[in-house]
Amino acid sequence: MTELKTILIADDDKAIRTVLSRALGQEGYDVRLASNAATLWRWVADGEGDLVITDVMMPDENGLDMLIRIKKIRPDLPVVVMSAQNTLMTAVKAAERGAYEYLPKPFDLDELKAVILKGLSPKLKSGLKRVLDDEEEMPLIGRSPAMQDVYRVMARLMNNDLTVMITGETGTGKELIAKALHDFGKRRHAPFVAINMAAIPKDLIESELFGHEKGAFTGAVSRNIGRFEQAKGGTLFLDEIGDMPMEAQTRLLRVLQEGEYTSVGGTHLLKVDVRIIAATHRNLKTLIAQGLFREDLYYRLNVVPINLPPLRDRKDDIPDLVRHFFNNFAEEHNQPPKLMDNKALDQLKKSDWPGNIRELENLVQRMAALYTEDIISVDNIIAEMATDTEYEQSVASNQGNIYEAETLQQSIYRHLKKYFDAHPNEELPPNGLYARILSELEMPLIQLSLKATRGNQIKAAELLGLNRNTLRKKIKELQIPIVKDRY
Repeated sequence: MTELKTILIADDDKAIRTVLSRALGQEGYDVRLASNAATLWRWVADGEGDLVITDVMMPDENGLDMLIRIKKIRPDLPVVVMSAQNTLMTAVKAAERGAYEYLPKPFDLDELKAVILKGLSPKLKSGLKRVLDDEEEMPLIGRSPAMQDVYRVMARLMNNDLTVMITGETGTGKELIAKALHDFGKRRHAPFVAINMAAIPKDLIESELFGHEKGAFTGAVSRNIGRFEQAKGGTLFLDEIGDMPMEAQTRLLRVLQEGEYTSVGGTHLLKVDVRIIAATHRNLKTLIAQGLFREDLYYRLNVVPINLPPLRDRKDDIPDLVRHFFNNFAEEHNQPPKLMDNKALDQLKKSDWPGNIRELENLVQRMAALYTEDIISVDNIIAEMATDTEYEQSVASNQGNIYEAETLQQSIYRHLKKYFDAHPNEELPPNGLYARILSELEMPLIQLSLKATRGNQIKAAELLGLNRNTLRKKIKELQIPIVKDRY
């Protein structure tokens, strides 16, 4: 006969205790309920219980503080922490203090049942990790369900060296995630080094990553250490990895496989001692299909994926983000923080925020600097978020055949304006923007032209105003499939 497992539950909310007691009792567990930490501690100290479920905020003690004491006397007892304080700090503290699992409230009962089943099956190996001070703050804001999944993954990554791939649109905070993984991980006392692949000329990327020796190439007047060496013992953040040229991808893959490298022009082998975190806003699987990114490198980097949600999918976080940005501005400029009324916040939630958090931060900083009001109103928001009406009016005043072209120009202008608005003055887009924008436009333009001409390359070339051979060359380079409609 299977031994009856006892689950100890501590929560000061009677409704939660009742729901959990009924749900877990129906699963065949012996459930014991406590409304405070003292009762739970007495049971644990007496050796009772096979698994603990505890809230964080209880009337007599913080559950995370009690977790430390529990793990000292019963390190193999699995403890599930649940909390309505759905922040990254809660998830990180729970993981670092030895919790088996962290569940943000409200949680799915089926998920809890699965966690309990798994927690009771094997003998768990857990130990007390570095404990974070209460004063420490994470540079990540948001309590939305979309961010909870991110927090839980991050909490599990703080004390290991697994390679991480962060994906998400521009402005979602990919570097903040990478920096947090470093700052609260076991390599936190060593350097965090970031390199943006899109901002470095292709012929200099290998030198930037691996360094070069004096005389290795024209202009190499002295030895230069690369980012791998600069980040020794710490974390190397490879931002916009999707923009890395194929030659450099091959070299990077070899380094990751062999764990050593030589500088450009060098012969001495250097050992790799860094944690790799990569990030991109591009779809790497699409790039792989187009022959622009190595599939084997993708699997080397995509050990643990973290996908950051766009701001439009976490609009409930906007009030917390606005408050955070206003407070930061006030602290930096030694002035009282501004506030935003509820109608203004509701107005912000109506936007899709193509520039994501960076765009919102720029708006808040601009309003903090330019508006004298202590409380920002909905009228202020509407005025500030208005499109460039002067430009639109000048476009609308055009007549005849030019109107169609100007309407397209207006649409492109709007998208580019949002892109620039998403980058503060001190953080302009990477150099080479002209060529990069044209290359981004080229592929969809050719694809749509081929679709409009039903795959007829001669007609598409005429439509685009290109030589037929030029079009064929671009189709081959961009690996654009040709689909001919037949009627």
